[in-house]
Amino acid sequence: MAEAEFRRASKRGIWGWMLFDWAQQPFHTLIITFVFAPYFAAAVAPDPAKGQELWGYATGFGGLLIALLSPVLGAIADASGPRKPWILLFSIVGVIGCWMLWFAVPGSQDMAFVMIAVVLALVGMEFAAVFNNAMMPDLVPRSELGRLSGSAWGLGYVGGIVSLVIVLGLLSGSPTTGKTLLGLDPLFGFDPAMREGDRASGPLTAIWYAIFVLPMFLFTPDVVRRTAGKGAVRRGLAQLGATLRGLPSDRSYFGFLLSSMFYRDALNALYSFGGIYAAGVLGWSIIQIGVFGILANLTGAVGAWLGGRADQAWGPKPVVSASILILSLCCLLVISTTKTEVLFMTVAAEGADSTIPDIMFYVAGALIGAAGGSIQASSRTLLVDQVERDRVTEAFGLYALSGKATTFIGPLAIAIATAFFASEAFGLSTVDAQRLGVTPIIVLFVIGLALLPVVRSRAYQRAA
Repeated sequence: MAEAEFRRASKRGIWGWMLFDWAQQPFHTLIITFVFAPYFAAAVAPDPAKGQELWGYATGFGGLLIALLSPVLGAIADASGPRKPWILLFSIVGVIGCWMLWFAVPGSQDMAFVMIAVVLALVGMEFAAVFNNAMMPDLVPRSELGRLSGSAWGLGYVGGIVSLVIVLGLLSGSPTTGKTLLGLDPLFGFDPAMREGDRASGPLTAIWYAIFVLPMFLFTPDVVRRTAGKGAVRRGLAQLGATLRGLPSDRSYFGFLLSSMFYRDALNALYSFGGIYAAGVLGWSIIQIGVFGILANLTGAVGAWLGGRADQAWGPKPVVSASILILSLCCLLVISTTKTEVLFMTVAAEGADSTIPDIMFYVAGALIGAAGGSIQASSRTLLVDQVERDRVTEAFGLYALSGKATTFIGPLAIAIATAFFASEAFGLSTVDAQRLGVTPIIVLFVIGLALLPVVRSRAYQRAA
């Protein structure tokens, strides 16, 4: 379809779709990265290394479920048409999972319950995002997709900042001082000793999501039902089989799907374990990790916005490539930083205080936020370059759904590597085991970058 013939969605429909990123970002910011994950490792699990291992198993198992179910559900949805019913179903699952996290008390004896809640939250929120992303190509012409995707990611990061300020400034009190980051007593009488402010990140995420996802349901246009529901499973799976059989013959399309599987998995693992790493290796408090999160989300919003503009000017492939390089270097900086070392060089004597490692970790977090925002926004538009207009919806489903096939590799690799290096055979400290345990992230980034050269980035007519 020519861009002149494209029927653009209304402004409130476009804003409704963009607000989904705002609605969902607290899940990634509060639960996966900066509040609940480090709280889980530091206070719920027996020790930080064990917490990193258990978190890896929970998020890895959730990713495995997504990998097994996504191709089937995506094929069925593609055959029937509408995405909103699927978004509603998985939104309910995600909200329930987030709410259950309130019951993860310090020193919990029921780790299975906590890990089930994490899996439900992850599966629900990830699948809801999958179907929401598939709606994007029907909202604006191709020439505006880069800007739309970047603006939506940027808006999401701003939502992450606001939610993080609410938790750290108003709800989460330090177990030592009893005060929040703003020096206030926690709202609602939350007990700092029981870490109720940190645990409240789960219910807050659930309520936030339920409120701000409504404009998407109310105003954003959905794909019309293409066929009757009867036989949709059979037709969808048949089309999925035909698509998968034809993929290896399309080097660019196939190469992009493989590349994105690895670098997105690496990025998700980096987000998931960044807070846990800071808590275990640098001994950061939840407040310090929260400040780190605010900084990363702020630079993420800027990075996504700038990445969208760079995408519109030069295409998405250069943005993705540059972002992978920056993220790989940041991983090296993170792994080489401890309380006494930066880039594996000693900057302070053992037991002495130095602010240099903390500053370098903040710098790494700022760069990770910016590069992460731009790579996620530009990846959505790079996919559109791989297919013709009449196949873009199917392609988005395949990218966003079957692209989850490796989401379990990063977390499980970190869990296994951490357990391996923490074994008595190596005699390493907990800190060193954590450092070596996150090295698989760099390997995944390198694989993703190595696969990018075969991917084409098609020229397109820019909007006037």
